[in-house]
Amino acid sequence: MTTATATGAAKLPPSEHEFAEVIHRLEAGGAMLPDTPENLMQIIGIYKAYAVPMDFYWRDLLYIAEEVFLDPLPFFKYFLPPEYIELHNHYAGEDADWRIWRGEATAHPELLEFMEKGELQKKIPRLLHHWLHDRVNMEFAEACMRAMFWHGRDMGWGKFDAYLDSDEYKANADRAIKAYFKGNPVMLGLYQLFPDMFLEQVRQLSYYSNLGLFWEVMAPVFFEMSDLYDEGGLKTVPEAMNFLVNGIFAIAGRPIYHHAKIRGEVYEIIPKSKGFMWLYEAALPYVEAVFYRTSPFRGTKSYNAQAKQVPDEQKDFHYGILYADVFPVGTAGIPPTLLMQDMLHFLPPYLIDYYQKHCRGEEDMLIQLGITFQRSMYCVTSAVFQALRQALLYPLDDPNPNHLMANRQFFEAQLDRLKRPESRLREIQSQDYR
Repeated sequence: MTTATATGAAKLPPSEHEFAEVIHRLEAGGAMLPDTPENLMQIIGIYKAYAVPMDFYWRDLLYIAEEVFLDPLPFFKYFLPPEYIELHNHYAGEDADWRIWRGEATAHPELLEFMEKGELQKKIPRLLHHWLHDRVNMEFAEACMRAMFWHGRDMGWGKFDAYLDSDEYKANADRAIKAYFKGNPVMLGLYQLFPDMFLEQVRQLSYYSNLGLFWEVMAPVFFEMSDLYDEGGLKTVPEAMNFLVNGIFAIAGRPIYHHAKIRGEVYEIIPKSKGFMWLYEAALPYVEAVFYRTSPFRGTKSYNAQAKQVPDEQKDFHYGILYADVFPVGTAGIPPTLLMQDMLHFLPPYLIDYYQKHCRGEEDMLIQLGITFQRSMYCVTSAVFQALRQALLYPLDDPNPNHLMANRQFFEAQLDRLKRPESRLREIQSQDYR
């Protein structure tokens, strides 16, 4: 990725945007997150801690979309069968389509150990681990999926969501529904009475597949970044961001699809041949729905229209990680807290040491790693900005001032969304934000 030269940057007057310093950093090839060794250490450490549970998330999302499917009582949907634990990631291992991570294609060793022993570090039946909530919190993954599903109609990215309303999709879903309930007259009768209810459930399952295929890419990306950092191969925040940018372009065309496996037969609900691409149908909708929008978490906002605590328009939702106040959010049952709990089990030693120096005790560690995660997602969002600028506009060192101004206007438009008082862009500029 090219970076702006001093000569190129000098062709424009200083930005008058509220976040002018950040704009200039982006124009120089940097990220919204300042380039400090402490920031680099935090984001790489949290990427590693995120990637391990993510390795479970993507496998279980695909399992639910493909095999649990329309099970009316899916009590064991979080119990991964061996074939999904051993399922090869397409971007790791020797047989990878394109090898991002040099590690193994099957489930990560730290994940396997946690699945076996849990937080208790005891080998007890999986059902007891589940009942004790000593497990990976798939509820977080499902919350992300529901955010994508709910906001999908309103985001304008790609063609995936529009396809879910097409006659072709409905016909494909109809075949899968009838095949799944073959020999079950009660469920087939309910399907005849309430076809839209079943169809909407299949649409949601298509988003399970969408998010699973998205995270299948991101897990090896984060694993490789962690390994490179340990080897001394990533030394600055821009280098980390550029690795993400290059990964985005390398995998941009990865197919997004939804297949259901019913009695040994594969039903193509969304065929690969439709040509839906990872970047436009999964990555960008994920960033919009999860980083920016999501929804007010239960117990934190009133859904009463008269209280006016929730925006009237979906586009105005601002409850994603880029806006989150981690302190009140970090309470029981709220999706980001579930993720924090998952990441806590897989922190690298250097990040644990860092928290021990800056925390007010172990109880504070969830909050601290939540703030670190917020910093890291500002780095990911910066990579998205740079990737979009690279795809749609001009090089950072373009000699044409008009082109450089177009780049600036793009960056300023992106940062306009972070002017809200809830935005944490101001806070992450300081190391004192802990």
